[in-house]
Amino acid sequence: MTEGTTSAAAEGADTLTRLEQEGEIAADYLEGLLDIADLDGDIDMDVEADRASVSIISDTGGRDLQKLVGRDGEVLEALQELTRLAVHRETGDRSRLMLDIAGYRAKKRTELSELGAKAAAEAKSSGKAVRLDPMTPFERKVVHDAVKTAGLRSESEGEEPQRFVVVLPA
Repeated sequence: MTEGTTSAAAEGADTLTRLEQEGEIAADYLEGLLDIADLDGDIDMDVEADRASVSIISDTGGRDLQKLVGRDGEVLEALQELTRLAVHRETGDRSRLMLDIAGYRAKKRTELSELGAKAAAEAKSSGKAVRLDPMTPFERKVVHDAVKTAGLRSESEGEEPQRFVVVLPA
């Protein structure tokens, strides 16, 4: 191995360790939150696409956990930000941690991927740009990825919270 390869491997291991630490801190924070709210849920941690991913799942169908998702995921977004702040407080580093509760984000990711593919197909067939409704940063990222997979380009326009995706024809 060359020196560059060795340092790259060490850097990758350091990143994985740091992301696992973020997940551990987030899990501890969320367990405390579940205890305070008297809600049942299991915490699952992973590292996906260079970010820590933490999920709260329930064996009982997650009905109680829906309170933590809220309308259109608003409570989930707020809890994700609070969890990121808890990680930042412990590590001193900004976190890009993703939080999912009761499979909400996983389901949303599937729906948004389909929306992105459909918008890409429409842009290809019409030759015109397709503008989508305003979305959160997470939602826009999923749509951008789906459009890229379909072989087209997309961009975000507007100002938060009215920022939206525009799918561009070839």
